[in-house]
Amino acid sequence: MLAFSPYISSFIDQIIVSIPYFKPELTLIITFIGTILASLFADKHWKNTSFVVTIIGLLFSGCYLVGQGLTKVEMAGFFDMIQVDAFATSARLIILLSTILICIFIQQRHQAYDRPLGDLYAVLLTATLGLNLLTMSSNWLMIFIAVETVSISSYIMVGYFSTTKIQSEAALKYVLFGSICAAVMLYGLSLLYGFTGNLNFDAPSHIAGLMEAPQIMISIALLFLLTGIGFKLSFFPFHVWSPDVYQGAPTVITTYLATVPKIAVVVLLSKILSAWLNVSFYFSDFLTYVIIAIAIATMLIGNLAALRQQDAKRMMAYSSIGHTGILLMAVLVYQNNESNVLLFYLSIYALMNIAVFIFIDALEASLGNTSIESYRGLGKQYPLLFTSFSIVLIALVGLPPTAGFVGKLLVFSKVFEQYQNFQSFSLLALLLVGALTSVISLFYYFKIPLNAFLRDNTGSPAVNFNMVLLCIGILCTVAVLILGIFPDLLLSVF
Repeated sequence: MLAFSPYISSFIDQIIVSIPYFKPELTLIITFIGTILASLFADKHWKNTSFVVTIIGLLFSGCYLVGQGLTKVEMAGFFDMIQVDAFATSARLIILLSTILICIFIQQRHQAYDRPLGDLYAVLLTATLGLNLLTMSSNWLMIFIAVETVSISSYIMVGYFSTTKIQSEAALKYVLFGSICAAVMLYGLSLLYGFTGNLNFDAPSHIAGLMEAPQIMISIALLFLLTGIGFKLSFFPFHVWSPDVYQGAPTVITTYLATVPKIAVVVLLSKILSAWLNVSFYFSDFLTYVIIAIAIATMLIGNLAALRQQDAKRMMAYSSIGHTGILLMAVLVYQNNESNVLLFYLSIYALMNIAVFIFIDALEASLGNTSIESYRGLGKQYPLLFTSFSIVLIALVGLPPTAGFVGKLLVFSKVFEQYQNFQSFSLLALLLVGALTSVISLFYYFKIPLNAFLRDNTGSPAVNFNMVLLCIGILCTVAVLILGIFPDLLLSVF
């Protein structure tokens, strides 16, 4: 202890200096405590207290984020373990807005659950804190802590409402698979630290250590590292948990898993690749080919498997896997000074997924299942819902005039630009597979409007919609259309 005493004052000074840039996350921590207290004491008198506290805390956190965005703060804090920049601030705003929509989704469906929601909001805030740290972290230790924070929170959310064997099985599979991936990732990080002696992935000494390390060992460390990242993104071959968990979990939790964590992990992976691929050495070339191979395999497996699905949530699970391949394409073309394409696609991805799952949940609440067959003839009875549903599905395919088309066009254009610069066959293959799988996705997405509008009703019960959720879904659909026609409205923000 005496050996560290001369450094204590400098440590405290560094922490104090860093705190002002950590206000959005400190607000989340305070809100987490407030939500727990509200759940324990105030929800007995007014059941919406914990929800109100959560929303207020998220809005305050958003105000601090907007302030950071307007002042264009760029700094490193907490001994260079986090880096606050425009890219991280924009990503955290997308995460925050998506989380607010998820909280409203949960609150509007509270009658379907027989457990207190205050505890769930507290867990959701914990996950949001972990996701924020992922977007800012440049230190492997901080990254692992953030990944585990998000993972453990996700395990709890998946199992929180378990009442059937299918739901319990989904939660157990998620925990077991996630624990194994975390252990493998940690071993890979220990190898990277052993080779470099530095935990900051963008530090010159870290990159120099990678260049000097044995190629076979650094390749193994990379594959171990991608195990943990692959689990959160559910890309091949770490996607096997997704269909069972997405189908078994409550739809609102499925919405969260399919959307929000992917935003943070994509931002993290973009920063890692940006730091490593700017240096010409064996590791950067190997990493590029690995990511391209994973993206191709993920798009093919996700979209081909989705063709055979007859359950809407399971189909969306494989669709989410396929979209991860597109996200990896966006990651490959990310540049430090050109993050607008990636952020645009992440924003649209969040809008499209939240809207789709709101519509699926609205139908599940009355029909009692998520079978695509059960939608037969309902398009004529409920034209507004199924028209909006169809528009969002068109956006997921990537057809005009939706924002999904603009997002894919921007990503594909950037990849094609890189192909022209480097004449790499692997990039050409990536483009071709991306285009092919987009065509394949037409055949399974259009099962829903086909059944809804072109098949006869088989006597389905009347559907009673939650009007708040239906309005949110329709507003997301309108936003997808408007941003498809006027993409600069969002691109100019980034």
